[in-house]
Amino acid sequence: MSNMKRLVANYSQHFLRDTHLIGELVGHSNIRKNDTVIDIGAGTGGIAVVLSRRCARVLAYEAEPIAAKKLRQNMSNLANVNVIEQDFLQATLPSGSYKVFANIPFSLSSAIVRKLCEAANPPKSIYLIVQKQFAQKLIVEGDHFHGALGMMIAPWWTTRIRRPLRRTDFTPPPAIDTVLLEIKWRESSLLPRESMQDYMKFVEHCFAEPRFYAKTKAPSTLKPSQLTPSQWVGLFR
Repeated sequence: MSNMKRLVANYSQHFLRDTHLIGELVGHSNIRKNDTVIDIGAGTGGIAVVLSRRCARVLAYEAEPIAAKKLRQNMSNLANVNVIEQDFLQATLPSGSYKVFANIPFSLSSAIVRKLCEAANPPKSIYLIVQKQFAQKLIVEGDHFHGALGMMIAPWWTTRIRRPLRRTDFTPPPAIDTVLLEIKWRESSLLPRESMQDYMKFVEHCFAEPRFYAKTKAPSTLKPSQLTPSQWVGLFR
């Protein structure tokens, strides 16, 4: 099995090859020349190369050994790219300021978003290429279905879709629609940072246990997925 097929099979990962397109996507971010940027699931380095031209330092994570070896070879002439052969979910995040821009394995989307958003030192902004359906569940505005994770992070983070992508933009093409998702820290959070873990557990419990949710002061006509962030904050308080 080829390295690319192995990554697709194990992690549901699909790669962007067009550097012009990658540059356009990075242009939709707030990444600047003095930034440190994390690339998760860097593969052979398509995104890392473009980031290296736009920011001061790139931390490129790749857990698959064969891909990581190829990544090191491809990045050998780029002094501002650090290749880290490690599962990102087990990694220690930077102590200083940083941002994230990555085409992540779709199967790890929830775990990666939770790790970043719950971090003691979270990124200033996050840009992830994800399944459209996953992104929509994180967007808490509008009358569509709101997922538990979207409501769990909503008091501290804003989310929006910056750009849709075509299936043919990827190798191999995914079977689902994808988008560039932006997650940014709120200028004014709806709850204190120190209440994050308790609040997230509360929301998670309400979504998972209908009887627990029924005992809250939520309107009886509304399901957990129909509440607004302000309503969730009110229930928690």
